[in-house]
Amino acid sequence: MTSRFTELAVDCRDSERLAAFWCEALDFEVIDRSEGKVEIGSWVPTVEEVRARQMPPTLLFIRVPEGKAVKNRLHLDVSPVDCGTEDEVTRLIGLGATRTDVGQGPDRNWVVMADPEGNEFCVLRTLAP
Repeated sequence: MTSRFTELAVDCRDSERLAAFWCEALDFEVIDRSEGKVEIGSWVPTVEEVRARQMPPTLLFIRVPEGKAVKNRLHLDVSPVDCGTEDEVTRLIGLGATRTDVGQGPDRNWVVMADPEGNEFCVLRTLAP
């Protein structure tokens, strides 16, 4: 017996806004929405496909009443595929992200950022040719 990693749930104040940010950042689309919840992904999962093989997980944004209080214990890492790291950082800032300091120190080959609700994520080295 085994399990599959199918989605990552993110508590947030505004699920629509955060889903829209991450759709733009990752070139994902909304695949499901209900009251206070928005699920996004690069594909529309079916039970049969997930059972058959490991598939990319989706992101599920769930509205909660409380705001973020401390540094995330889990975060996303993203890698630009068609531009340099600094160009991607600039693009993400234009979408509503900010640079942030979580004590990473200088001279790192990644950039720590926060999404519009303050959830930390990292922009890693570029994968562009």
